[in-house]
Amino acid sequence: MKKLIALSLFTLVAFASCKKDTTNSTTATTTTNNSGPQLKFVFKFDSTQTRYNSAGQIVATPPVGHSAQCPKFNGMSAHYIEMTQNNVTAVGAGAILYTTPTTPVSPVTVWNSSHTTSQTYTDAINFNQETVVGDGQQFFSKPLSQITPGTYPFIRISVAYQNYDIKYGVLAGTTVNLPTGPYTYTSNIYSTGTIASFIGYNTQIGSYVIKTQTDVVNTDKQQGYWAFESAPIGTYTVPYSYGQAPQGATTVVSPAAFATTAIPPGSCLVTGQFVNQAGATQPLVITGHEISDITIIVSMSTNNSFEWIKHSSPNDNYIYPLSGDTVVDMGVRGMVPKLPQ
Repeated sequence: MKKLIALSLFTLVAFASCKKDTTNSTTATTTTNNSGPQLKFVFKFDSTQTRYNSAGQIVATPPVGHSAQCPKFNGMSAHYIEMTQNNVTAVGAGAILYTTPTTPVSPVTVWNSSHTTSQTYTDAINFNQETVVGDGQQFFSKPLSQITPGTYPFIRISVAYQNYDIKYGVLAGTTVNLPTGPYTYTSNIYSTGTIASFIGYNTQIGSYVIKTQTDVVNTDKQQGYWAFESAPIGTYTVPYSYGQAPQGATTVVSPAAFATTAIPPGSCLVTGQFVNQAGATQPLVITGHEISDITIIVSMSTNNSFEWIKHSSPNDNYIYPLSGDTVVDMGVRGMVPKLPQ
């Protein structure tokens, strides 16, 4: 029982300082009832894709003193999809393809990390209407006949929810203080855990499944609400834990092309430029006379996207929170929307 309680405390220590960033582990594809050729979007999670920081600069490896791992993504949802014809189009002034239905709530003011810019929201993303899908699955489609013809080099997608697995460890000799007294681990423990992370500006959450355990919320939660479920340790089922990251702590990858476009705090808009199969930039062209579907692969970089500061722990790709490792970033490290052949 002491080990069980200690591991429950471990989950709280592990993610209380998270920076980034189900019933709905996989749901039906968001689409319309209209027939005809469709514009379709499919998620792809790629651990080998280029790794960017929040300013859109390539950072191949974590900085000195940090470590990272490539999490295994189980599911992701998008709250907002917009295509634009240039890189200075204001948010909302492009071709908006989709916005998740929202629920009115008491006003919530969200600040950026420097507390210099804020945005007040009077609604929350309705999570039970979110489409959460896994790798290689379609998350949205819309009839091409309903999209304004034009040339679209850029796309913005607001990620609302992420669910992924990470690896963690507890070293022998680690002591934790429990209500019943100190407890010392007698051997190393290596396990996996599942993180459910809500990174939209504000989300109305009923209940959802993290991996096997259900988190009952029944209220709206600001950007950065998370839950963590450890895999069983031997015969022990470790109770899940949950928490709230501070405002402005969720990083968003925005390439230099969007440096002149103000991204509202809390929006979590990930931006990208369409490329062809060879990887060269090429705009998406909608003529209005399409006779077949267009499927866009939205490739998300999970390349060492779960990052932490190391404190005297082994350099073995496991995070050791009880040895002082602290999470500084988690989520995705870039987005590449790929055109069909």
